[in-house]
Amino acid sequence: MKLPSIRSLGRQLNISKTTIETAYHLLLEEGYVISKERAGLVVVNPYLAGTSIPTNSFVRPIQVTEPVAKDHADKEQNYIDFSLLTIDGDSFPLRIWKSILGESLTLHNQSLHEYGDPQGEYSLRESLAQYLRHSRGVVCSPEQIVIGTGISSSIHLLSRLLGENLHIGIEKPGIAQVRTIFTQNRFHIVPFSMDSNGELEHELTGNKIRLLYVTPSHRPTGEPLPYVMRQQMLQWASSNGGYIIEDDYDGELRLSGKPIPSLQGLDKNGVVIYMGTFSKVFTPSLRMNYMVLPQLLLEKLHALSQVYSCPSTMNQWAMQLFMSRGHWYRHLRRMRKIYRLKHEALIRFIRSHMPDSVAVNSSGSGLHIELSITADVSAEQLIELARQEGVLVYSSQDAQLRSARGNPKIYLGFGGIKEKEMERGVQLLREAWSAVL
Repeated sequence: MKLPSIRSLGRQLNISKTTIETAYHLLLEEGYVISKERAGLVVVNPYLAGTSIPTNSFVRPIQVTEPVAKDHADKEQNYIDFSLLTIDGDSFPLRIWKSILGESLTLHNQSLHEYGDPQGEYSLRESLAQYLRHSRGVVCSPEQIVIGTGISSSIHLLSRLLGENLHIGIEKPGIAQVRTIFTQNRFHIVPFSMDSNGELEHELTGNKIRLLYVTPSHRPTGEPLPYVMRQQMLQWASSNGGYIIEDDYDGELRLSGKPIPSLQGLDKNGVVIYMGTFSKVFTPSLRMNYMVLPQLLLEKLHALSQVYSCPSTMNQWAMQLFMSRGHWYRHLRRMRKIYRLKHEALIRFIRSHMPDSVAVNSSGSGLHIELSITADVSAEQLIELARQEGVLVYSSQDAQLRSARGNPKIYLGFGGIKEKEMERGVQLLREAWSAVL
């Protein structure tokens, strides 16, 4: 691949000629590019015979040949993917964000070479406290908020604040990635059921659980946590010296009616640790989340050495400006409308094309729906049949649940898929599953 000329790249990125010349010189010096007559600078392919990677390079050779990797990538690109992780990238406010980034750099040019507050920039925490109070019913001060680089960093920090080897209750079916992160930080996972008919506190106490991880506004099964269960959890935590981690990862994305208020807003005894993120509404590439700590844990935080990490200070400045100018609220309203239309379309397609044995469970919140399927078949089989027809769908990552036969649950995300693809995907699912439904 040929690198663009210095002049054209300068115009494209709006940076100086000197900066580009310096960067190109370093690439040439370290062997990442070579100079060819009449062609300019060309990127070295480290996997072709006769070329080598510089000994000081961080590049790790892949373990497959290039043609195989390319063929695999081409096949993957042909799938219709109902991913639970993707968002509508076409709706990202790129022009506004670029402008805000530039303006925030100008406003904070005197602080460009400072490390910033390890708890997160105070101005952003102020904006977040105001937003969370009005939008999610979270009662907190800016001092209680910790800005992080994602759920992994937040859970690692909590392991320092709460201590290792704690038993943590996670709802069945839970999010496998979250279970993995807790395990890596030496928590002991105890799966528990929310459908315990009023015996929730007994189940938690019997399992020596000291900590709960819940997603009350949008559980894995789709629906929010009932008010009675919320009160039971709070009562359990207060009576047993426990804490509740409320992961409100897509709580803003209530697609019909008003967003359901947070569990933290009901907490009178400082037992809820609230987590939120910019990944679902804005973009995951920002790598920015936040956590609201109860007062007692905040005191422990201040006693720690600075072991927690913050995202880019420049991105924090930009997000604060984005929020204070009202862009965040406008973007949120727009995304709710876009996702509501996608949500309605997906349900319409399923009801039009699928048999009665496929039922939709959805609370009108978040970016995925659950299919409850009345058939003597496993989720694993349904996923494989769908894949053979060129459609990717998902289930619980619990191996037992995936392989169990009878009334399986399948999850379809709609955040990053276009409507035309969505309908075609549902039609292919009907064909894929016709023999077993």
